[in-house]
Order: sequence, then C-alpha cells, then structure tokens
Amino acid sequence: MAERSKSLTPDAQLLRNAFNASPIGIVIETLEGQPLFVNPAFCAMLGFSEQELQGKHCVQFSPPEDAEKDWILFQQLRAGSIDHYQLEKRYFRGDGSLMWGHLSISLLKTSPSPLVIAMVEEITDKKRAEEALRASEDLLKIFVKNVPVEVAMLDRDMRYLQVSDCWSADYSLDCSQLLGRSHYELFPDCPQRWKEMHRRALAGETLRAAEDRWDREDGTTTWVRWEIRPWRTSSGTVGGILIFAENITRRKEMEEAISGMSRKLIESQEQERARIGRELHDDINQRLALLALELEQLQDNPSDVENRLQELRKQTIEISKDVQALSRELHSSKLEYLGAIKGMKSWCKEFGERQGMQIEFKSSEVQSFVAPEIGFCLFRILQEAVHNASKHSGAGRVEVQLWEDPGEIHLVISDSGRGFNSETAPQGRGLGLVSMRERVRLVNGTIAIESMLNGGTTIHVRVPLAPAQITERAVGY
Repeated sequence: MAERSKSLTPDAQLLRNAFNASPIGIVIETLEGQPLFVNPAFCAMLGFSEQELQGKHCVQFSPPEDAEKDWILFQQLRAGSIDHYQLEKRYFRGDGSLMWGHLSISLLKTSPSPLVIAMVEEITDKKRAEEALRASEDLLKIFVKNVPVEVAMLDRDMRYLQVSDCWSADYSLDCSQLLGRSHYELFPDCPQRWKEMHRRALAGETLRAAEDRWDREDGTTTWVRWEIRPWRTSSGTVGGILIFAENITRRKEMEEAISGMSRKLIESQEQERARIGRELHDDINQRLALLALELEQLQDNPSDVENRLQELRKQTIEISKDVQALSRELHSSKLEYLGAIKGMKSWCKEFGERQGMQIEFKSSEVQSFVAPEIGFCLFRILQEAVHNASKHSGAGRVEVQLWEDPGEIHLVISDSGRGFNSETAPQGRGLGLVSMRERVRLVNGTIAIESMLNGGTTIHVRVPLAPAQITERAVGY
C-alpha cells in the first residue's frame, strides 16, 4: 500500500487521503457488487477489517429482506436505467448486532469499465428515536381509542389520527369514517370561538371549559365540557392536539328541570300561604268578628240570651270544625294516631262532607306494617289527587282504592270528570303531578297517570312495603 501510494500523482494521493479520512463509510465496488476499496470509517462502522469486507459480496452485508431491496436497485443501476439511488437499510456488525445506515449509491463512469461508489452514514440513533416515537404515538392512539371518554387525536391540519370508541358512539360516526378527515368537514357548525381555541392549542396552550353551549345547525343545543391540549413529537414540536369532551346536555337539562321545579315549589308555597291567608281572613276571621258582634249585641240585650245561645253555640262549633279542617290540611294528626289507612279514610269522609263531594273509599285489609314515610307519601298523593278532582274535573264522585299485594301496596284514585292531556300537563305551571312523581320516587315506588279529555283520570301508585333504601322523607309539611 505504501509503495502504491508513492506512485500516485498528487491529485490521486489527495483523493486517497480524502477517501481514508472521510467520517462516512465509503466502498468502491465492481458492477458485480464486489468491494474493491473500503475506507477505515466503514471498517470501524461494521467492526470488520478491510480484507474481511473485500472478501464479501455487497448482499452479504445486510439481512436478506434489506439486501433484496438493495440488489433490485443495484441491478437497475447496472442496466443503466438509473445512475444513483438512496436507501435506508440494516447492516451486520462483526459482533452479530445490527446497525442502521443511510446508503447512497452512484455510478462512476471509469475506464476501462464503470465502477460503483457506495457511501454509508450510520443512522442507528435516528432510527431508534423514530421507532420510539412511532411506538409512543401508537400507544397514544391505543389509549385514545380505548379510554372510556370522548377523546380525539388530531394532527396540525385538524385531521383525525385516532378517536375513542366513546367519541364514535356519541357522534354516531364509525372510526373508519373519521380517520384522515378534517374535523371541520365533519362538523361544519363548529363555532368560530372553538376554532380559535384549536389554533391556540396548536400554538402550545392547554385550554378547558367546565360547560360550553353548542348551537347545532339542526336547531338542537348541545352542552359540552371540554379540554384541548397539544401533543408533541419526540423533537418537542407540537404534532397536533388532543380534544377531551363530555356531553353534559342531560345534566344541564336536569339542572334546568330542578331549577324549574324549585321555582314552581316556591310559587306553590306562596299560593298555599295565600290560600290559607284568604281562608283565615275572608272566612274564619270574618265569622269570628261576626260572632263577637253578636255576643256584644247579646250583652246589650240579656233578655234574648236563651233564644240566641243555641245559635251562637252552633256557629262556634262550625268555626272550630273549619279551623280543625284547615289544620289537618297542613298536618294530619289522625294519620299518626290512626295509621295510614284509617287516617286516609277519615280525611276522605271529612273532605267529601265539607266540599259536598262523594268520595268512596275502598280498602282491603293491609296486614303488613306501613312505614310512616310511605303512609305520608300515599296520604299527600291522595290529598293532591282529590283536590285536583274537586277543582278541575267537574266530577261529583271520586273513587279511592287501597290494597296490598305481596311486597307492595297500591293506591288508585279515579274520577270520570273532564280529564286532561297527561303528556303535556307536566309542562304546565302546576306542581301537582311533578310533586306526586317526586314523592313516589323518594319511596322507590312507581306512579302511572292515565287521563284523556272528557274521559276521566286514574292515578295508580305502587310502593314496595319494605323499600331497600329511602333517599329522604317524603313528607312535605
């Protein structure tokens, strides 16, 4: 080698020095793929001596699948259809391990026959980083797909890379319909403010909203709780965004229903207080004032005591009865002392006599113990139903049935009056039907309300006698 170097021209010597000093592996091969010259960098890269590498064919440097790809391109080079190519492939090292190299092949048109120059740059670390990134992104996609909430993974162009099964289900879109498509194509009614949030997240921000209203193109409204955060590549750059979303429309509807119910409850309380106030002022108070006036007149005319005493006694008893009736509307002591069945029967009798209404109360003997909360619940529903029938049905007769089946008690109140539309009635201003349903729910029972215009009304309540759990007392005094 030293003697050959001495015979080289200065230009040739310069090229040989560059060949030997290059940090990139260089191999000069024949058109048959046989190495002629191998530089020290390539020898160090693979851990073989120059003589060992010169004794190998180029296809022996790599695993068969990589060597096959290389050899196909090499054949095209030999045939003259291409004069260079590049390829990423693996190489065997002397210790049996594998390394990744970026191979650049070019044709050298030399005399008397062309040669091939192969330059190899090791990219093992780069390939490992890429594989780690792919593995990380694959894991992220697996996580996104299987997480039990609405999650979407999008790239910088807002195209779907992966979505969770929940996301697909909630928006009624199959995963295959989503991947690769634009978020704005699938949701053209995406609010402009959300698009701005997306841009901010792609710039590196994490944003969230506890509740956000989305007015859809079809006229519906969806409430969403969301969080948007960027996801990053191995180099630290933002690769896209993750959208975490939860449809809270049902929760908002329930909150609005509870708010509406609370408002109606307050209105109902005020109406009840006004009613009691009117009864006390317009009826009881005036009758007491009249009684006091008559007593005063009696004092001025003692001779008429015997004739008037019986009448005044009768008026006093009537006022006392009406005050007691008003008191029982607020709190039925008979229900506590007599029990649910007798207390309800007694109330029906007194209410019917007072209102001039026929109330037929039928009950088979209830053997099981009726818990106080169940008794109060049934009593309040009975009161509400009979009051409604008295005020609105126009029926002069109401039938009440109470009986026990194994494990549950039944209460049915029916009339043959005007009736109402049972589907639209709960949407009105009244609280009666809503109150009944809520009371029954609190004792784990069920209520069925059947009514039709001019066809009467039937309310059927079923309550387990030993409920597994009472959420709270169903007493509304």
